[in-house]
Amino acid sequence: METSTAAPVTTTSAGLRYGLLTGLVSIIFTFILLATGQEGNGGLASIAFVILIVGIVLAHRAFKSANKGYMSYGQGLGIGVLVGGINGILTTVFNYVYRAFIDPDMAARTMDQMRAKLEAAGSMSEAQIEQVVNTSMKYSTGAIGLAIGIVGGFFVGLVFSLVIAAITKNAKPEFE
Repeated sequence: METSTAAPVTTTSAGLRYGLLTGLVSIIFTFILLATGQEGNGGLASIAFVILIVGIVLAHRAFKSANKGYMSYGQGLGIGVLVGGINGILTTVFNYVYRAFIDPDMAARTMDQMRAKLEAAGSMSEAQIEQVVNTSMKYSTGAIGLAIGIVGGFFVGLVFSLVIAAITKNAKPEFE
């Protein structure tokens, strides 16, 4: 008689699996935005948050189904932070590679778009606009941009998970 022992689904395994899947979907979505020239479209870009939320919910569902329907708030929070962090790492590295090697002129176009929007608003002087654009360029490219993107991924995962875990949790009864 053979017994099959499947590896138990832990918070780490669920977070990693769904973080990788969510990151892959986010990269594909980001590439579509970049390829169609829609990277500045805030409405479409907000779909990235929907992708992350769906990834966290699916990770919670998978964890609960492998654990007899139970998941504590802390487990849900941990899974969500891991999904957000892995997603953030993958999409940040993809964006860096895309901007550095595939389309190196993209950063300049983005800064030109920012400059045009700030000039159209008319609430800043030319010197202030130049300072904002230079600061944005400094913090959105290179090692600083990578670090901010990765930390931001974990932070966004935390913020979304605080709410999602409260909704999807199903704590195991204490006296069972």
